[in-house]
Amino acid sequence: MTNHRPRLETGEIYHLYNKSIADTSIFSDFNYLKRALVLASYYRFNQRLRLSKFYLLPKLVQRNYLSKIHLTTPLVDFYAFSFMPNHYHFLVKQMQDDGIMKFVSNFQNSYSKSFNLINKREGSLFLHSFKSKIITSEEALIHVVRYIHINHVTSYIIEFDQLANYLFSSYSWYLNNNMNMFINTELIMNHFKTKEKFIKFHENQVDYQRKLKEIKDSILE
Repeated sequence: MTNHRPRLETGEIYHLYNKSIADTSIFSDFNYLKRALVLASYYRFNQRLRLSKFYLLPKLVQRNYLSKIHLTTPLVDFYAFSFMPNHYHFLVKQMQDDGIMKFVSNFQNSYSKSFNLINKREGSLFLHSFKSKIITSEEALIHVVRYIHINHVTSYIIEFDQLANYLFSSYSWYLNNNMNMFINTELIMNHFKTKEKFIKFHENQVDYQRKLKEIKDSILE
């Protein structure tokens, strides 16, 4: 990993991604997903308490603590996520200086400790800190959202008609508001007059994205 990472600018949107060491399956079932989502939701804010310490508080104190934290500016604003078996994708806007670095560090460190404890393993879990790519246009923004959302379909893990109820992608949160824990859907949905158009926008790309993946995989073999 380079020590000369370009500075991530506050107010800009970035596609973040990282994978596990040796392609270890780290987001393989609902229990792992639930842990990842709790950590992402918690550490998107600049917390005064580690999550493990937070859980030791009485329930009323927990609620009061979170209500105050949620009045502050978050480190990042979330637009999309996808948890593949051996990697993740996040689409976020940096809301505070160094917000992405703080968020990712807290998320990865906490998830690694939890995963290692459950699986009785030691050492690093993720391949590197993380990779980031700035989003430079509204067109790029909605295309990256689609890329992230249909990753499981592209990889033949599920079919597109299963995606609306699939918990490992924020696509289902866009279609079912009662499922949404922390995704800001307004920015993306402003590009679509109806949810039907949003759905069709995703569905139309599946075959093309699968073909691109097959070409890429054949080149790397």
